[in-house]
Amino acid sequence: MTLFSHLSELRNRLLHAAISILVVFLGLVYFSNDIYEFIAAPLIERLDNDTTMIATNVTSPLLTPLKLTLVLSIFISIVPIMYQIWAFIAPSLYRHERNLIIPVVLLSTLLFYCGVAFAYFIIFPIMFTFFTQISIENVKFTIDISNYLDFVLALFLIFGVAFQIPVAITILCWTDIFKPKNLQEKRPYILVSSFVIGMLLTPPDIISQTLLAIPMYLLFEIGLLSSKFITKRLKKISSSFVYLNLK
Repeated sequence: MTLFSHLSELRNRLLHAAISILVVFLGLVYFSNDIYEFIAAPLIERLDNDTTMIATNVTSPLLTPLKLTLVLSIFISIVPIMYQIWAFIAPSLYRHERNLIIPVVLLSTLLFYCGVAFAYFIIFPIMFTFFTQISIENVKFTIDISNYLDFVLALFLIFGVAFQIPVAITILCWTDIFKPKNLQEKRPYILVSSFVIGMLLTPPDIISQTLLAIPMYLLFEIGLLSSKFITKRLKKISSSFVYLNLK
C-alpha cells in the first residue's frame, strides 16, 4: 500500500471509531443528569442535609453532565475502538503476533474497567468520608460540579492505568526488557515506589495513598507471577510460528 492508501485507511478507521462513540453518546445523552447524579452519589451521600453541590459557571449545569456522558461513551466504546486500531495494524503483523495481541488487549480493557470500579466503590466512599469530616471554622464545605467531575475523572484514569501493571510486567518480561528474577530482587524498591506514586497521584491523605499503593504492589506481584508462567509459553508459541513461517 502507498502512503496515501495508509492515510486513507487510517482516516476510515478513525471515522468508524468516532461513529461508534457518537452512537453510544446519542443513546445516553437523555440520561446525562442521571449519570452525573450516579457519579456524584459517593460525595452527596456524605454531605450534610443542608449542603448541596454548586455550579459556579452559567453553563456548568448543562455542559458538565454532557462532558461526563461523552467520556462514558468513550469508555463504553473501548471495544469497537480497539477493533478499529486492531484492523489497521493487523495486516502488518505475523500470525503469532496477532494471536498474542488479542488476549492482551481484552485483558487490558477488563483491568481498566476493574480499576475504575475499584475507585468508585472502594476509594470514593472512604476518601469523601474523610474530606467531609474535615471542618474549618467559618468555612462551609461546598463542591463545584465541574471541579468534582474533573477530580473523579482524573482518579478513574489513575486507577485504570494502575491496574495495567500485570499486563505491562508480562509484556516487559516477554520482550526480555526485564527478567522475572531481576524484578523479584527489586521488591523493596517497588513497594516504596508504590507508596511514592500513591502520594503523588492521590489527594493528600494517607488513606487514599495507601488504597492506591497496596493494590499497585499486589498487582505487581500478580504480574510477576503471571510473567513466570506465561512468558515461557508465549516464547515457545512465538518460536514455533517463526519456525513454521521460515520453513
